[in-house]
Amino acid sequence: MKEPSVNVLGGPLATCSTDPLTGFFRNGCCDTGPADRGQHTVCALMTAEFLAFSKYLGNDLTTPHPEFGFKGLKPGDQWCLCAGRFLQAHEEGAAPQVRLAATHARTLDVVPLEVLKGYAADG
Repeated sequence: MKEPSVNVLGGPLATCSTDPLTGFFRNGCCDTGPADRGQHTVCALMTAEFLAFSKYLGNDLTTPHPEFGFKGLKPGDQWCLCAGRFLQAHEEGAAPQVRLAATHARTLDVVPLEVLKGYAADG
């Protein structure tokens, strides 16, 4: 049986978003596993600035793709970001807020906890 997922604070991983449905496994959580090469583990609150930054870097998260059941993101949506992309956005001054309780502990392999805490939307 799979062990329960843990967040960056050491507690159980909270749901990030079910509308829009997020997560590498599309289960609403920022869970990860061997197939998740991008490490989609950071639960982030989308901002216009971050969405523009991501689009500029070639990952357009705003355009709907109904063929994949993707409505496109808008400011205020919560979404599981790749840990590396979050770190890049942090370094460029465009990082969104994060929900620590819904951010998977594996994020700490890429992003220091103190950096994440600087963007905490949940304490």
